[in-house]
Order: sequence, then structure tokens, then C-alpha cells
Amino acid sequence: MPELLIDFITSLDGYAAAEGWPGWWGLQGPEYLAWLADAPEADYTVLMGATTYRVMSGFAAAGEPGTEPLSGIPKIVFSKTLSEPLAWANTQLVSRDAVEAVREMKAGESKPMRTIGSLSLCRSLLKAGLVDRYRVVVFPVITGSTGRERIYDGYPDVALDMISTRTFDGRIQLLEYVPAILPEPPGAGSDQRGSS
Repeated sequence: MPELLIDFITSLDGYAAAEGWPGWWGLQGPEYLAWLADAPEADYTVLMGATTYRVMSGFAAAGEPGTEPLSGIPKIVFSKTLSEPLAWANTQLVSRDAVEAVREMKAGESKPMRTIGSLSLCRSLLKAGLVDRYRVVVFPVITGSTGRERIYDGYPDVALDMISTRTFDGRIQLLEYVPAILPEPPGAGSDQRGSS
């Protein structure tokens, strides 16, 4: 069964973006950009929603550093608001339910898949139990007053088994996990009051 990887970049306080800040919070360094240029998971199909498509295709059109490898990778955008033809090369539009489409792709002979951005899409895929690996690249900023798009709002409780870490440019931290949705917090089913 092909792997599905959720892939996020985040501030330390869990925001996907912040008002007035540049892409990657202006902290992308040479090691991180080289890793992006090496196109990790280049053979994966990239999944995204309409908002992420609009942002990322705009970055790519403007020549934003680190977006070049994405142009050659197959991409699927789930949207009922976009229409074909899509301007970003190698992008397919799917207008039906994303969870069902990804479930069918995982059950079939599709290539491995990974997400980019797309907070609600990722939340839905995780809740449906379709995610095999969870990667977060943490940038060393706290965007408490300007942060927008809190990544983990609306998530279920999830246990994360760490499988990999890496530091770029002495400040950017990559963390990879295998996720497992928890039906309840650990120990919630046991009697925690003790005996009297």
C-alpha cells in the first residue's frame, strides 16, 4: 500500500504562516534549501487543497526559492472551486471527496503521496486513519501576535512515535513520526482516584 506523508512547516508555536512575514519566516538557509532542491520524496504525488494551490503556484510563478522542484512533481489539488485548466504544471484537479479519493488511491496501485500545507485536508486524512508518516519542519520563531492558521486546531489526540530528526543551518528542526490516533488520553479508562 503506498505511503501517505503529511508534511508541514511551522513556527515553534504551531502556526503555518504569519501576517507580514515572508515565506519560511525569512529563515530558509543554504542547508534547508539544498535539502528542498534535492527533492525529498520526488517520486511522491503531492496532495493539496485549493488555498495551498493558489499560494504555492503563486510562489512558483514568482520564482520563490525552494519551489522549483515542485513544478516537475505530479500534484493533485482537491477543490470544488477551482476549474481546469490549472496553470501550475503537472497538476490534476479532483473535485470529489478527498478522503474517499485518497483511500482509493492507497488501495490501488498509486504512487506514494505527501501533502503540502492544506490544513483541513491533512486534518481530514489523519482523522480517517490514512496517514503513515507525519513530518514537521519547525522554524525558530514564535508568531504569537501575527500567527495565522494554527495547524493543530481541530485535531484528535494523536500519539507520535519518532522515527527521524535532522537540523538544518543550526536552527531549523525536522521531526518525523508515525502517528496513531488515540481513542482517549492515556490512562483515561483507568480509575485514577485510587482507593479510599
